Amino acid sequence: MTAFFLPRAADDEQAERLYEALADFAGCEPAPPGQRVRSIRFVQDGVRWTAEVGEELRGERTTHQLRRGELIERTEVLTSATRVLAVYPGTPHVVVTDAQPITGAASEWANPFTARPDAVVRFDAG
Repeated sequence: MTAFFLPRAADDEQAERLYEALADFAGCEPAPPGQRVRSIRFVQDGVRWTAEVGEELRGERTTHQLRRGELIERTEVLTSATRVLAVYPGTPHVVVTDAQPITGAASEWANPFTARPDAVVRFDAG
């Protein structure tokens, strides 16, 4: 497991302040230590996405084609320049990124956005 951190935070105290501020921005409650989310995996529009704190969003789309009687499976790796700043647990989970309006970076993702994960990794309660 990984200890709690947020990108752009210089120390633990600043990470706590930023975590609360991003929760306020997202309109959700910050999670207590031990329930903070490091990453989630979810499916959207047929793509299996991973949203991991500090990393760019990444996804995989698998397609199947029948060619000359043989089933061919192809996996396409998708990436987004959108970096995950925080993930808040809930139903659904809330993901805050560095996309507009926080940084002005263009993105195909809303900020924040919600997702219903099928896999969740938490930070170490530490």
